[in-house]
Amino acid sequence: MKKLFTLIGIALVSSMVLSCKDDATTTTQFTLDINGLENLGGEFVYEGWLIVGGSPITTGTFTVEDNGNLSNSSFTVDISNLDNASAFVLTIEPSNDPDPEPSDVHILAGDLTNGVGILSVGHAAALGDDYSTAAGGYILATPTNGTNNDENSGIWFLDPAAGPGVGLTLPTLPAGWKYEGWSVINGVAVSTGKFTALNTADEQATFSGPILGPPFPGEDFLVNAPTELTFPVDLSGSKAVISIEPEPDNSGAPFLLKPLVGDVPANAADHTFYSMGQNLSSLPSGTVLR
Repeated sequence: MKKLFTLIGIALVSSMVLSCKDDATTTTQFTLDINGLENLGGEFVYEGWLIVGGSPITTGTFTVEDNGNLSNSSFTVDISNLDNASAFVLTIEPSNDPDPEPSDVHILAGDLTNGVGILSVGHAAALGDDYSTAAGGYILATPTNGTNNDENSGIWFLDPAAGPGVGLTLPTLPAGWKYEGWSVINGVAVSTGKFTALNTADEQATFSGPILGPPFPGEDFLVNAPTELTFPVDLSGSKAVISIEPEPDNSGAPFLLKPLVGDVPANAADHTFYSMGQNLSSLPSGTVLR
């Protein structure tokens, strides 16, 4: 009888070992190595997705510290999902998100082969463009308070030689994103407004005067100055920035995607077109590693 119990015990232990082994082989880990992401604040998180058979499967959320480090870079997933995933997509989601599906804010994506791939903003499942053709510039002028009044206290992303005409060359954004213009004045970033079209006025005229501005993105800095500044202000020596902002926006500051940046000359002349330079180093990138 003792021998029988011994054999039964061995059989049970063997069964448990085999069961544990089978369970262990149903999952695997992959690692995200991403540079260039920023802290989203307390209301938003990053979330990864495997695209399997055209459908998204979440790999979990993470945050990013002020130094750029990911709160978590290793994720456990079903091994068959990773084997069969055609792509990986990184989105921005509300921290308390009732929707189990990905948001429209796709910031990075990449094709996967055997669970390995390179992530970029240029992938079709992210922003869809690497911004290598981004270009443009601006003039200083204050059309919303009449002529010859504080002309260096406004910035407009237009080209006076074109009629005036469009001053920016930027790709059409996918859902979930908007462009935003900025002047960085004495270290303070002040928005000139969000926009999606290059040949119409942007979404704000917070600081402008009473006269209607031109049909292009831009702003006069004449009224309602932030507490750190006084308007009107001479924009000579400031910076001009075009950012790409998530929608909904996580912050009142410029987002990490800033494809165009320009230094306003210290002796800037009004109604003169000044070019901006590409700032592609601001675009994040990364890899999925198995």
